[in-house]
Parts: sequence; C-alpha cells; structure tokens
Amino acid sequence: MQIAAILYRLSITFWTGGIALFTFILTPMLFKALSRDQAGQIVGILFPGYFRWGLACGAIALACRLVMRNNALVPACLLVVMLALTSMQAFSIEPRAAALKRQIPSFDTTPKEHPLRREFAKLHGISAVCNLTVVAGGIVLVLL
Repeated sequence: MQIAAILYRLSITFWTGGIALFTFILTPMLFKALSRDQAGQIVGILFPGYFRWGLACGAIALACRLVMRNNALVPACLLVVMLALTSMQAFSIEPRAAALKRQIPSFDTTPKEHPLRREFAKLHGISAVCNLTVVAGGIVLVLL
C-alpha cells in the first residue's frame, strides 16, 4: 500500500510538472527564439510524446489510487476527468490541428483571418483550456 501511495504522488507530480515545464517554459522559449513556423514544427514533433507521457502518468496515478482504496472518490474522479481531457487532446484535437497545420503554407505569412488559421486557432484554444484544466487538477491532487 505504501508503494502505491509513493507511485501515486510521483506520477501526479511528474505529470503536472511535465505539463508546467512544457506549457509555461519550453513552448514560450521556442516561440520567442524561433519563427512561428519553426517553433510550431518542433512543438508538433513533441506533442505525441507529451500526450503519451500524460496518459502514462495519469493511468499509473489512477491505478495506484484504486489500489490505495482509502475512500477518496474526489481524487479518483478528478483523475478520470484529467485523463479524459488528455485523451481528447491526444486522439482528437492534436491530430486535427496537425492536419490543419499541414494545409497552412506558413503561419508567418498566412493571415490570421484565413479560414484554416481560424479553425486551427479554435482547436488551439480548446486544447489550451484542456491543458490548463489538467494542470489545475494536478495541483489540486498534489495538495490533497
């Protein structure tokens, strides 16, 4: 039981820390140092691994939470929501956004009003809300 509690805490902190590092430090640094197209290409390459990391950490955390069986329904439910949001990003939003990116010749030169850019911006906004929600959920779980 002690091992499950340790693995639970580690997986939550690794997941939340990974999201925070990627979202608040690495991605802004890339977009500041490189052109929008170059930074977007790098982030696009990293996204599949980023989402797999979140899904793996979340699955480990949920399994540990279920093994611990200490009647903590709120953390388990929060984990399920976080995993659902991460799954939606990984299997629905990101593939659609990546397909749109391939159709846009350049984010540096294509106007923001272009229909493909607007659709991409919509998906990006949804993904950002999901991401911030997962970070907030992770912080809550670390504090519980």
